[in-house]
Amino acid sequence: MKKIIIASGNKGKLREFNQILQKFAFEVIPQNQYQVPDVEETGLSFVENALIKARNAVQHTDLPAMSDDSGIEVDALNGSPGIYSARFAGENATDDDNNKLLIEKLANITEEERTARYHCVIVYMHHANDPMPLIFQGSWEGKILLKPRGENGFGYDPFFYVPTHNCTAAELLPKVKNQLSHRGQALRALQIRLQQDYLN
Repeated sequence: MKKIIIASGNKGKLREFNQILQKFAFEVIPQNQYQVPDVEETGLSFVENALIKARNAVQHTDLPAMSDDSGIEVDALNGSPGIYSARFAGENATDDDNNKLLIEKLANITEEERTARYHCVIVYMHHANDPMPLIFQGSWEGKILLKPRGENGFGYDPFFYVPTHNCTAAELLPKVKNQLSHRGQALRALQIRLQQDYLN
C-alpha cells in the first residue's frame, strides 16, 4: 500500500480522515509517527496554511503528504474566526475556550444573522518540490446556536446548526456528518483524483 502522511496532530481531524479514507487503498499515517515537528501557520488563507503544513511533512519524511486547513466563517463577525478558528481564543485555546468566545461575540446577534459556514482546504503534495500540488475545497453552510447540542464531533460542531437536517453537526452520526461536511467533500474529491492517478 502507498503511504501518505497526514500533516496534522488534531485527533478529531485524524479520526474523520480515517473514517472517510478507511476503504481507500492507501496507508494513512499521522505525521507524529515520523516525529515531524509542527510548523508555524503564517499564511493568510486556508490554502496557504495547508500548503505550508503539507510541504513541512514531505520535507521531513520524503513521503507524499496531505494536509487540511479548515475553520468556520461567521458572517456577523466579518468572516472570523476564519483561519484562526483553532486559536480564536489564544494560541493554546481549547475547543471550549473558542466556543465561549464565539458565543460571547454573537450574544446580541439575531438567529437570522448568525449565518456561518465551515471551510476546508486539503492539499496533497507528491514530493517536496512538487510544482503543482493537488488542492481541493469543501464548504458547509449553517448557523451558529447560542447553546450547544450533541456529543459527537469536535471544535464548533455543538454550536453549528445544519438546517437541512434540523440539528447540529455534533448531533449527526459520524457517517452522516462525513457525507455532508466540508472535510468530507474535499476528501472525496481528493480520493477520486488519487484513484485516477495511482490506481488506473
